[in-house]
Amino acid sequence: MVAVNRVLVTGATGRVGREVVSQLQAGGAEVSALVRNPDIAKFSSEVEVVRGDLTVPESLEPHLDGIEAVFLVWTAPPATVAPVLARIAKHARRIVFLSAPLKTPHPFFQQPSPARALAERIELLIETSGLEWTFLRPGMFASNAQGWWAPQIRAGDVVRWPYLAAATAPIDERDIATVGVRALCGDGHAGAEYVLTGPQSLSQFEQLSTIGRAIGRSLRIEEMSPDEARREWAPSWPPFVINMLLDAWAAATGLPAFVTSTFEEVTGAPARTFEKWAADHAADFRA
Repeated sequence: MVAVNRVLVTGATGRVGREVVSQLQAGGAEVSALVRNPDIAKFSSEVEVVRGDLTVPESLEPHLDGIEAVFLVWTAPPATVAPVLARIAKHARRIVFLSAPLKTPHPFFQQPSPARALAERIELLIETSGLEWTFLRPGMFASNAQGWWAPQIRAGDVVRWPYLAAATAPIDERDIATVGVRALCGDGHAGAEYVLTGPQSLSQFEQLSTIGRAIGRSLRIEEMSPDEARREWAPSWPPFVINMLLDAWAAATGLPAFVTSTFEEVTGAPARTFEKWAADHAADFRA
């Protein structure tokens, strides 16, 4: 499957980036993992770990020589997007961008936010860069459950959350990475915009119940109001993130989640279920 020999992965220590590195390495590609601090990044010995920072575009230059494809996860302020992409375009011929579901026809994904505006700007710059590009548009990450619910579940049996009836179709980060690796290493993906979801529409209540079954515990799942969520989350999350999530869940309530078959169309295999994800990550929810 490897049509390119050398790939640079940004955001390599993130949930998707780390999976991309692992799958590229397993498939025989030469991988360079771009990280801010190589001293604490943990990868297999076959992976070249290089120091770089998207806020310092010139730090990428030494690591782009000979690179044919780049997996881009933007984890920096917008100021350096243009110079970073200009440097990538000088060396690579292919870029796969982990974007957002900007064009998904479902109210859950149509809430305005600074992150959405940044993704739109990055896409426009990529489209005019001369690079062969592919955009990944995953919906809700299954791994969000680790940050949202694992602390409460580890602490006890009560989970409080707003909009429990709101449905999403969580996608396993391994499946996002698999499509990314196909686009990085194979042909036929130029200009593709892959909208990726899990295979099932599940309410947040159903997702929490699935986690409970995976860890063998009966969770007491309680609805909290949006105002309670704002007060309790304010010390941890920026206001725009809180408002974006609450507005999205409010818009999604009463509707099934938007579900695509894109993963199966690209890979020929079914997407992993949330039940499978929960079983594989059960240890994260145990005290």
